[in-house]
Amino acid sequence: MPHVPRYEFRCRDCAQLGGAAVFEVNRPISEAGEPATCPVGHQDTVKLISALTLTGASRSSGPAPSASSGGCCGGGCGCG
Repeated sequence: MPHVPRYEFRCRDCAQLGGAAVFEVNRPISEAGEPATCPVGHQDTVKLISALTLTGASRSSGPAPSASSGGCCGGGCGCG
């Protein structure tokens, strides 16, 4: 089964009523901008901006620099 992103939404009506206002929806990326109905049935929802988490992925192609590689406080900047 392909990975389907999870999006967080906030229900304004539930928030005003003191209920659980944040809920999650799993849907394809092509439907990311579509409105969502909260689990109680309210239509007044907004999509929240969430941090993207990638597991098993590296942002750089090489190893992380070590303290002795001349980076700041590794001796190369004069502060260490």
